Amino acid sequence: MSSNETTLSSPAAPADRRRWFALAIVMTAAFMDLVDVTIVNIAIPSIRQEAGASLSQIQWITAGYALAFAAGLITGGRLGDIHGRKRLFLVGIGGFTLASALCGLAVNPEMLVASRILQGGMAALMVPQVLSIVHATFPAHERGKVFGLFGAIVGLGAVSGPLLGALLTEWNLFGLEWRPIFLINLPVGVAGLILGRRFITESKAPHALKLDLVGVALVTLGLLMLLYPLTRGRELGWPVWGYVSMGGALVVFAALVAYERRKTARDGSPLVELSLFKVKSFAAGIAVQTVFGVGLGIFFLVWTLYMQTGLGWGPLRAGLTGLPFSLAVSTAAGMSVQKLVPRFGRKVLQAGALVMAAGVLLYIWESERYGMSIAPWQMALPLVVMGVGMGLIVAPLTDAILSEVPREHSGSASGLLNTVQQMGNALGLGLVSVVFFGTMSDQLAAVEVGPAPAFVDAFQNALFWVAAVMAGIFLLMFALPKRPAQHAEGAGEMPVPAAGKEPELAGLAG
Repeated sequence: MSSNETTLSSPAAPADRRRWFALAIVMTAAFMDLVDVTIVNIAIPSIRQEAGASLSQIQWITAGYALAFAAGLITGGRLGDIHGRKRLFLVGIGGFTLASALCGLAVNPEMLVASRILQGGMAALMVPQVLSIVHATFPAHERGKVFGLFGAIVGLGAVSGPLLGALLTEWNLFGLEWRPIFLINLPVGVAGLILGRRFITESKAPHALKLDLVGVALVTLGLLMLLYPLTRGRELGWPVWGYVSMGGALVVFAALVAYERRKTARDGSPLVELSLFKVKSFAAGIAVQTVFGVGLGIFFLVWTLYMQTGLGWGPLRAGLTGLPFSLAVSTAAGMSVQKLVPRFGRKVLQAGALVMAAGVLLYIWESERYGMSIAPWQMALPLVVMGVGMGLIVAPLTDAILSEVPREHSGSASGLLNTVQQMGNALGLGLVSVVFFGTMSDQLAAVEVGPAPAFVDAFQNALFWVAAVMAGIFLLMFALPKRPAQHAEGAGEMPVPAAGKEPELAGLAG
């Protein structure tokens, strides 16, 4: 996440046990972020029923987090460079814990949405520091082992999040309904804050560039102008101002590009390093990452609503139904990196896109065939196929995208990749209003009293969009290098965990 021109202020810490305590702390924070995303999705129907949240508010509970996270990732990394990674990590984990408490104590849907946006913003301060702290704490020869542990934590978060969310919701602890899914972060966050102050070593970049506040403002404004009308448009009857806002977002993004060019020429401290887009594989990879986020943002929200609201399943049944998917993702991801990509290169990622599309089409067929009587075991096959496809993509994708990026830009490129991933996710969540709710009948009130067949039809329509996205990704991947090049020392160190962030979308990166 750090600037492409900054370096660590001090060498790796001595080989003592303190660095492993520091690693446990930052990985626990990363795990907390991942689990929080997946937990929320499984509890969405309970939130809607108990809190009285509207459909658009439900979208913003997820999309608001993703938007704030996306808009703040690069900024959070840069602030860590300037003011210290340990300091920003502690601010982030403290703020994330406070926002979790506000979510759990929310008295109405509006407060919950606002608290989720704050939570996403705090995660954007906390998460980028994880990799920087690892770089400051561990010597180069130990980082491979550390990143392997990081990947295991990511997989554990993807698998355990839905189950933990289902159990907490099903148990209804102390009559609090869905609220424990947020309140569980409090003891973890407080422990991380106390132990982090003691065991994490401070580091910062001695020549960190100034924060590009204008760039931050333009990125945030453009995203809001694009996503807000998409999320509220259907509910408001698609007013003219919505189309004007979406068109204006393109103007804002064009202004961002022009400003970043002038900023680069003036003082060399842009928010976005535009020279990266001259690298063909990186430009194509940005497109793949964004579109992939759109497809997954659509799928995971409508999948949850389909199972729990449309089919009337409880949270635990829905959470267990997703277990084959998570296990398939983890298994295929390990195989793709260790055995398949070294032998077949880019073809593995393209095969993943086609396999995932096949799984989506199989899911549509089974949903049509079995209708409202479909059982979890009948969903297992399409979910395993989809999981295998996703696993073939997520693990090697970042390395394939960054393999031709110059070494001095690897940190900036990694931060930008994570950002567009979250932007794509937020855009997909906004499009749910069009591809899912837009196909349902006006009699949505029927879902309050029982399962609605309209949800099945809307789910199938949304899945056709996801299949089309996978086909588009397959074509975009032709612009990636056939085989990832070997990075110069230091160039390939950041991307490994960046790829690990992808399974967060398997639980819907909030």
